[in-house]
Amino acid sequence: MKRSNLLDRINEKYSSLSRGQKKLAAYITDNYDQAVFLTAAKLGEVVGLSESTVVRFASKLGYKGFPQFHKALEELIYTELEKSQKKTISTNRTKKSKVLRSVIECDLDNLKTTLEQINPQTFEMAVDIIMNADHIYVVGVRNCAPVAQFLYFYLAMIFKNVHLVQTSNITEMFEQIIHVTKKDVVIGISFPRYSMRTLKTMEFANNKKAQVITLTDSVHSPMNLYSSCNLIAKSKMSSIVDSMTAPISVVNAIIAAISMRKKSQVVKNIETLEAVWDEYQFYENDEIDHVDEAIKNKYKPIGELN
Repeated sequence: MKRSNLLDRINEKYSSLSRGQKKLAAYITDNYDQAVFLTAAKLGEVVGLSESTVVRFASKLGYKGFPQFHKALEELIYTELEKSQKKTISTNRTKKSKVLRSVIECDLDNLKTTLEQINPQTFEMAVDIIMNADHIYVVGVRNCAPVAQFLYFYLAMIFKNVHLVQTSNITEMFEQIIHVTKKDVVIGISFPRYSMRTLKTMEFANNKKAQVITLTDSVHSPMNLYSSCNLIAKSKMSSIVDSMTAPISVVNAIIAAISMRKKSQVVKNIETLEAVWDEYQFYENDEIDHVDEAIKNKYKPIGELN
């Protein structure tokens, strides 16, 4: 059997960890490249825990003391560097061929696999949950932040109570969803490397009995631990970056499905926005549409009215 690495063990054991151990797990997941240089005592000091808690954490993950745990940290760093080197080599090879064709073909493959594997019933369930929620919270950090922003932007054009949870501090993320209830939904978006901040936010929402939807890359993703509605989108890319094409496509489908069900409301909202844009666009310099002279005259400075 293939030995699981440190991050795998953390994901597997996360739900059974104590509060302090979960805090330690979050730090290591997001900062293992820094944790590798710390002793047990210093690691505990950085996270705000005792040295004994760090040692117990290592044992909880199945390691025979902190030295073996630290060795696993070193192996993790080596593995990640090796992956980075392989991606760089792959990128160089792609450059020697036709990078445009290679990247787009990979994206097409991700889209095809996503279409084949995503569960239509689960997708419809996600749409139903979003439409019936009192408040909608969208969570996505690091490489998933643009996807979360994209989903938030369009949901906010349809619904009133949509919130984008964004910060580098887990405490502030909790503060932004502190009022979440069972009538709300939290949509967590996370792809490798999975964000412990997003995972902890979804755990918090689950404990509050809120509905939790995940958009991630696999049924085995730790993001699915606290979700009852899991949307899967492939993000594989043979370069130094992961592909967000399929995730964005799934988000597009969610927005389209909701728009079809709330067509009259969407049309009304867009008409209202267009009226506002038409009236106020002359304040902006990046508008392409011609501005009606009557509107310009209406808002001329007092000195120019005569």
